[in-house]
Amino acid sequence: MKRMSAEHQNSINKSKEKIAKPVLLAVLIAFFALFPLFVRSPYYLHILSLTFIYTVAAVSLRTITISGQFPLAHGAFMGIGAYLSALMAKFWGWLPLLCIPLSALATAVIGMLVGFLFSRLRSLHYAVGSLFFGIGVIYIIYAFPCTGGYTGMMGIPRLFQTADKMPYYYFFLVLALISIVALYRFEFSHIGTILKAIAQSHLVASSVGINEAWYRVLVNGVGCFFVGLIGAGYAHYNMAMSPTAFDFMATLWLCMYVLIGGITSFAGPIIGTFFLFLLPEFVRDLQEYSPYFSALLLLIVIFFMPRGLVSLPALLKSYFLKRGEGERISNVSGS
Repeated sequence: MKRMSAEHQNSINKSKEKIAKPVLLAVLIAFFALFPLFVRSPYYLHILSLTFIYTVAAVSLRTITISGQFPLAHGAFMGIGAYLSALMAKFWGWLPLLCIPLSALATAVIGMLVGFLFSRLRSLHYAVGSLFFGIGVIYIIYAFPCTGGYTGMMGIPRLFQTADKMPYYYFFLVLALISIVALYRFEFSHIGTILKAIAQSHLVASSVGINEAWYRVLVNGVGCFFVGLIGAGYAHYNMAMSPTAFDFMATLWLCMYVLIGGITSFAGPIIGTFFLFLLPEFVRDLQEYSPYFSALLLLIVIFFMPRGLVSLPALLKSYFLKRGEGERISNVSGS
């Protein structure tokens, strides 16, 4: 009877969790959709717009890691999307809404070509190879006068013919939602399952007929498409760019968002990006110490929460359950 009761309770808990997640998601979407109606501050709309941008970049980085690879050129691919879109709009006179998807497709093609060239590299060798590729991209941007060289590129056409932040806020909110849903469906599709199997053992995957090199090239293209897409949007939002915005430090920050949030969970990069972007706003006087705070937080996560901030609710629940169980046993022993 006790066993049946426990199983029944577990099924109830799982049902509650299934209901709670969509409800929480709907509440969060409604909150961000209604936020500009109550808070019209351009500064806060700007901060949240940047948060949406880097959330997509971080989630797309994690998508590539499910294949067992860890790229260190993701910031550079964001720069490729940004500069391609800016060049097409500025020098060819094309509409930004046309340049953005085209540059995303071009970034995906470049990502697949790089993935093909590095298809024989794995783990550390792949990370180092992608790192040098990213550095090479930045130096190529420096070399061409049309990109603005070291001084950066200016005069990029606006996405919307207004200085109001609200249209950009909703544009990046919708773009982030579409990108996150698409990457979620990709990860939990048949292809995503194959990629996770390849990450476990590429030799076993190859032995059962899986072309593991092709799948790793494919996931590299998917991740680069979305980071190129959001990078292109960023270019027409900021209207001025410097190559330093996409160098190795930019990739390092994306890695921080993924690792601090939780690399083993799809929601990890989302939580990590929002936490590291928005928390400094509550302690604005200490913003200059943000890199030190992030490094300290990373060490805390590594030692105490290996699965990232996303695992914090489960850890707290386990702690309080154990504490309650210990108090109950203590009370029984005392009586």
